Amino acid sequence: MIPIRRIVSKQLGELLLERNIINKAQLEKALQIQKEKGGLIGQVLVMLGYATEEQIAQALTVQYGFPYLPLDNYEINTETIKIISENVAKQYNLIAIDKIGELMTIAMSNPLNYQAIEDIEMITKCKVQVFVSTMTDINNAIKKYYTKR
Repeated sequence: MIPIRRIVSKQLGELLLERNIINKAQLEKALQIQKEKGGLIGQVLVMLGYATEEQIAQALTVQYGFPYLPLDNYEINTETIKIISENVAKQYNLIAIDKIGELMTIAMSNPLNYQAIEDIEMITKCKVQVFVSTMTDINNAIKKYYTKR
């Protein structure tokens, strides 16, 4: 697996502050809730209504260099879908997008989930290329493509 590198050394909260998506008080509240209940800071900010899933996904692309892929109008090859089971897709909130040779392209809401990427590489025997998408887009794609089967 290719190590994930940070392009911008700032935390997600700092990037959202700079982009005027959230303010300092909102970030502090979200960090407090994260400390108490756990979870990812992006998910906490969305849950509180301070940011949208798209804003979080786009900030992740800036922070880590992952390309952002909105899935709502993206058609996925049904043969590609079959490579990863529905259970694995739901467990890691990801979906297979394409496979060319030994390269599997996936979209996932948490591109920093190293375990998910390693598992997909092991299951598919492919190198994995990651795109970022929102949790909602991926859940909708899982419902759309796995119910067709």
